[in-house]
Formats: sequence, structure tokens, C-alpha cells
Amino acid sequence: MTGPAFTVRIRRQEDAASKPYWEEFELSFRPGMNVIIVLQDIQKRPVTKQGKRTKPVAWECSCLEEVCGACSMVINGVPRQACSTLVEGLDKPVVIEPLIKFPLVKDLVVDRHSLLDDFKRVMAWIPMDLTDTGPGPRISQEEQREAYPLSRCITCGCCLEACPQVNGASPFMGAAVLNQATLMDYHPTGQMNRSGRLAAVRGKGGLADCGNAQNCARVCPKEIPLVDSIARLNRRAILDGIGRWLGK
Repeated sequence: MTGPAFTVRIRRQEDAASKPYWEEFELSFRPGMNVIIVLQDIQKRPVTKQGKRTKPVAWECSCLEEVCGACSMVINGVPRQACSTLVEGLDKPVVIEPLIKFPLVKDLVVDRHSLLDDFKRVMAWIPMDLTDTGPGPRISQEEQREAYPLSRCITCGCCLEACPQVNGASPFMGAAVLNQATLMDYHPTGQMNRSGRLAAVRGKGGLADCGNAQNCARVCPKEIPLVDSIARLNRRAILDGIGRWLGK
């Protein structure tokens, strides 16, 4: 059963060197319709509202369950996950644009390698040498409860898109990276690399470049307490820095 027609405006671009342009499409609303279904409908029939046949729109998606973070895009001016954004809750026309804080590949597809590179900078992982050393260290249930919300990050990049400090003139690594550094600091195994990790977040593009706009927490699809997470990391980094200074 289909409902009334609505208009979708999509910002398109062949590649990073090409000039962007807009195309409009008219679709029929269906209950439960999300933005991914909108893009699939256009892919099945790539004809503009003006009746001109065009190329299918390029976008990315994978899990369709707000887990993989692949379908990040700007929808009606807000960075969101296309799979969990329902058409019925959006103002019309629906306006879809690519993220602008990452290099454009094509249409709604962007290259988020810079985010992964910043994860490497802060050693946001627990290193393993594949040696069987038996059970790892135990952590309390209270620490598990505190750490679990931080582990929900899906590296979607929405927090970076919304952050005014993430721009071409700033090396700021963004909330997702700092949050992952906080998460690693909760675990005893992760704490083995604490000194290098805290040195990285005190360095260029780290904590000092955060402007505390708090946009990151507002747009996070997993509702991670990013402001609290960054504040905890900042306290830890300051104490570590003071300890190092006194130890000299």
C-alpha cells in the first residue's frame, strides 16, 4: 500500500574533482520507509522528478541495523544513519547530502580512512601477540557498567561531521577517537599502553583542540556520553602529565 508522493533532493558529485549538482526525485511514501529504502527506490528507477533518466545514486550500507556505521550521510541538515532514519519523521522535501568532513568518493560515498588513522595515533586497541597467556585480568562490574556505553561506538563519523573543530584548518581527531582512548583506559590490559596513549591525546589534534561544543553527543546515533568520556580522558591525561613532570 503506497501513500502520498514526496520529493527527495540529493546532492550529487561524480568525484572529488567534479562540480556538485542537485537532482530531485518524486517517490511514493510507504509505512516504515527509511532513507535506505528511498535510495533503493531511486536505484530501481533512476528518473528525476522532471522525467529525466539519470545514473543511480552511489551510497554505502551494510547491516541495515544501525551497527556498522556505513550509511552515514547528512539528512535534512543533520548527520544520521540512513538505515534508522524514517521518512515519516522528516520534513519535506527530504534533503540528502554526503558528509563533508571526509574526502568525497562519489555522490554520498566518502573516504573515512582518516578516522582509522587517528585510531592508530592513540593506540585505540589492546595489542595481542597471539601468545596464550591464560585468562586476562578481571574488572569490576561497576567498571564494566561505566565502560559499556563507550563501547557502542560504530565509527560512523557523525560526531566528526557535527563538530565545528573538525575542519580543514584543524588537526583535531574528534570525539570518536578520544572516546575509544577512554574506553581502552578502563581495561587493565589497555592500561599497559596508557602512557603512549595519553601522550598522543595531549599532542597535536588531541584534547586541547576540543572546543566543548557538545554537538558530538547530540548527533551520536548510539547515545554515547561523549562529553563525559572526553572529560574523563582529560582528567587522566592531566594527572599523567603532572605525574611525569613531578617525576623529572
